Amino acid sequence: MRAYVFTDRALEQQAGRFVWLQIDTEKAGNAPLREKFPVVALPTYFIVNPADESVALRWVGGATVSRLQGMLDDGRRAVLAGAAGGATASRAERAFARAERLYGAGDNAGAAAAYGEALAQAPGGWPRYARAVESLLFALQSTGDDERAARLAAQAFPRLRRTPSAANVAASGLGSALELPAEHGARDSLIAVLEADTREVVYDRGTPLAADDRSAAYIALLEARAAAHDSLGALRVASEWAAFLEGEAARAKTPEARAVFDSHRLSAYLELDQPGRALPMLTASERDLPGDYNPPARLAIAYLAMHRWDEALAASDRALAKAYGPRRLRILDTRADIQVGRSDVPAARRTLKDAIRIAEALPAGQRSESSIAGLKKKLDALP
Repeated sequence: MRAYVFTDRALEQQAGRFVWLQIDTEKAGNAPLREKFPVVALPTYFIVNPADESVALRWVGGATVSRLQGMLDDGRRAVLAGAAGGATASRAERAFARAERLYGAGDNAGAAAAYGEALAQAPGGWPRYARAVESLLFALQSTGDDERAARLAAQAFPRLRRTPSAANVAASGLGSALELPAEHGARDSLIAVLEADTREVVYDRGTPLAADDRSAAYIALLEARAAAHDSLGALRVASEWAAFLEGEAARAKTPEARAVFDSHRLSAYLELDQPGRALPMLTASERDLPGDYNPPARLAIAYLAMHRWDEALAASDRALAKAYGPRRLRILDTRADIQVGRSDVPAARRTLKDAIRIAEALPAGQRSESSIAGLKKKLDALP
């Protein structure tokens, strides 16, 4: 978003309408704010009503310039409608406004019910249909209602085909279908429909999508091929995914814009069992972005996959010197894997104990019980 969206001159018209604030969620001093405005995925955007600091709108995920413009307009409209009472709004708009408030407060179950009501009451051509569907999908997934999410995506995709929402709806729906138990009667049919929708999104380059949305669709296709035990199909998707990302990175105009694709490119190369392909790009990113812990952290993962233990540890050292907050935990987790790989189990045990200590000391807004449990399980599994 920083590299491709916030720099667009079209957003200048919004400059005076909002007070803009970017929060570094890794810093301990921002933990109380993160506790007040829960962030379950990055990026997350909030439009906050200045009168009472309530959330008028929450959006999880990236956005194109046009979608961001619409989101900002909707957020401003929600604040103004709240000030005016919104008595003249339609039933769909009132349900949608209620859903937005619940969604912004992190009440995903309540938001799902209200979004569903809004969609049921909405007239044809309702301008908030796409955002209501995408927010409802995220709310349903957050509450574990994968069947309803998959069915919603399959139903909504034909209406959202060739729009900026197409990739998120198809890929999210496919992910939910894959989460259904194997014995679920509709699982196979939902996967078939949503995998076809996701393939359409990936291969139709005329659809106006952000590159990271198309990349996420590739990831969903990979998961579907893995679930089908189709190793050749998975390799084919991974190869196409890597080629797509390399093309996008080659067109980047700045080092930051190029590095946007590093994470997914590394994942694609790992899927192809070719981690060495990531070394040139990550070395360039570490050189061009000296304050960023991500390039050396990713180099550590690539060297780990190549069994180049000493270089992996050195990259891990460089990443730890720059990282802070919860992100240190992921680097330490990788470091323990490196130490196990080089047969230094005592060092791996010390690293995981350090990670657990750090995780347990994090303030409430940053502490993750699931992360702590995962680290303890990994420690217990060491020989």
